[in-house]
Amino acid sequence: MINEIELLENNKIYVAGVIAKTPVFNHQIYGESFYNVILEVQRLSKQTDMVPILISDHLLDIDLLKPKVMLEVHGQVRSYNNIDKADKKRLVVNIFAREAKIIESFKDIDNFNDVFFDSFICKDPNFRVTPFGREICDLLVAVNRAYKKSDYIPCICWGRNARYCENMAIGTHLKIWGRFQSREYEKKDHYGNIITKTAYEVSVIKLEKVEDDNENIS
Repeated sequence: MINEIELLENNKIYVAGVIAKTPVFNHQIYGESFYNVILEVQRLSKQTDMVPILISDHLLDIDLLKPKVMLEVHGQVRSYNNIDKADKKRLVVNIFAREAKIIESFKDIDNFNDVFFDSFICKDPNFRVTPFGREICDLLVAVNRAYKKSDYIPCICWGRNARYCENMAIGTHLKIWGRFQSREYEKKDHYGNIITKTAYEVSVIKLEKVEDDNENIS
């Protein structure tokens, strides 16, 4: 049986960046208030990802979390289903902060965005080639959580990793290393208007198939 410490270790993320906007209240439970914080995290390419973080007022004074403040977060990637007015389910992905700290500079930080999962494939991989010839494979993986719950995380593989995952079966046990990224896309609403939305996924840098494993997705 997987213990609680192992469940904390099978889903880990570290991000460091600049707060993009004023935190927004999300919910309160047992006297603990949670806020949505958008963190602007820079890539090596100098592009930025807008990373959504759920943070408790027990970790930090929320009044200190103002735009342009530098913040580092250790936590887990979480997901839940959001049901809209049309009763359609939409997978919402964000980061649940377990530790958070305001910092003065990024001087000693080598990696601003680091993710690790011990996970299971829960949907057939979707392999495709772009018009420019780039090989991509979309994965949806499940990461076990306490109380027999799981988080379902969209991942994207490139090149050799994409080809490696193309024919993997549902239930395949994978260890994944990568970074959390945001991606804007356009979609038509019910009235035919084009609206811009943001998708969140993990860009896979390295993955490892775990053999002879009998664990099941919770």
